[in-house]
Amino acid sequence: MSISSKPTRPTMSLGEAIEAMLPGELAFRFEAYDGSTAGPADAAITVRLLNERGLSYVMSAPGDLGMARAYVTGDLEIDGVHPGDPYDALVLLMDKTRLRAPSAAETLRIVRALGMNHLLPPPTPPQEHLPRWRRLLEGLRHSKTRDAEAIHHHYDVSNRFYELVLGPSMTYTCAVFPKVDSTLEEAQAEKYDLVCRKLDLQPGQRLLDIGCGWGGMVRHAAKNYGVEVIGATLSEQQALWAQAAIEREGLAGRAQVRFSDYRDVPETGFDAISSIGLTEHIGVHNYPAYFAFIRDHLKEGGRMLNHCITRPDNRSRANAGAFIDRYVFPDGELTGSGKIITEVQNAGLEVHHEENLRMHYAMTLRDWCRNLAENWDEAVAEVGVGTAKVWGLYMAGSRLGFERNKIQLHHVLATKTADDGTVDFPLRPTWGS
Repeated sequence: MSISSKPTRPTMSLGEAIEAMLPGELAFRFEAYDGSTAGPADAAITVRLLNERGLSYVMSAPGDLGMARAYVTGDLEIDGVHPGDPYDALVLLMDKTRLRAPSAAETLRIVRALGMNHLLPPPTPPQEHLPRWRRLLEGLRHSKTRDAEAIHHHYDVSNRFYELVLGPSMTYTCAVFPKVDSTLEEAQAEKYDLVCRKLDLQPGQRLLDIGCGWGGMVRHAAKNYGVEVIGATLSEQQALWAQAAIEREGLAGRAQVRFSDYRDVPETGFDAISSIGLTEHIGVHNYPAYFAFIRDHLKEGGRMLNHCITRPDNRSRANAGAFIDRYVFPDGELTGSGKIITEVQNAGLEVHHEENLRMHYAMTLRDWCRNLAENWDEAVAEVGVGTAKVWGLYMAGSRLGFERNKIQLHHVLATKTADDGTVDFPLRPTWGS
């Protein structure tokens, strides 16, 4: 059967199609460009499909990718929530919407009724990264070239945009809230300080922070613990921003951030190594080499802290979903904390402490979404409405994922213990909460 590109007159309204796919009382209002509707008129959330291109996006890529394409291009709108924080809409759709899996015959009937031509995908939005098979042209997965391109896609959006979303700390990793009502800035400062305390940093020691972002950990450790710090990031924009902040804060003698792959750092013998939000990007099959790098760059007795988003188990596939892979973290991979601990141990490092900060990340994402919503007009002026909508959707969805225990955030603390078992580590944790 061939698919004709010639538009055909639909024999089923879009409202009828929605009712066929979502039986029972809808929790939202649906309105379509063909004039049809479904769901209660007084629903808190209204989903509007505005044109045939939006329908083609949804039909040609069923699931989160097609919906995201239509939403990002403005072909699908959601009334009742702010695009910078569509959390309430996602909760409603997850809790109150039950998709009925129609039979193959029913699916074919619906597709034919709406028009087979809608199975031809329109051009993808400019915010979308290449599919995995096309990325082979950029190099093998997690090669230095391909990792650099993936980081560029996600982080070199606009430093000003990140300032609007992340706040003054310019920290794009999970915060640690000392109290329920702590501010985001207090929580990010506490996160960095907790990492410093876990690493037992002392004046004059040397710290390597890999995947350092805008240098928050670099500057906090140099300023508050008197250590010499090298940070490495694959984002040139991050490195430029971080170096300017280091100069501005008078830390140039003790801190530096390099535009560099962590694998190209030649120095060794560090007293401590921190990795805050890097492991998600390197690929699970690269864990042995990654933790071997950390081991080889630590001095004997040195400590490492790995801060990483994880899955709640060690069985799930590592690849992210289609929306995350194409719009947010190309080539990103997640696995369980058990896998991470196993690879840390297999590299010859001794694990001393592990903790899950899952709910802290949900709270962090809540505050980032609030920042985006409050600074929406300036954010849109900076990066465009499509990119801003991608971020709102991604962060609100991730918040829900952490709240529902679909993803977690783990700290793993380990030492490069001497061959005879000698290690300078307290009998009980000394770093507090």
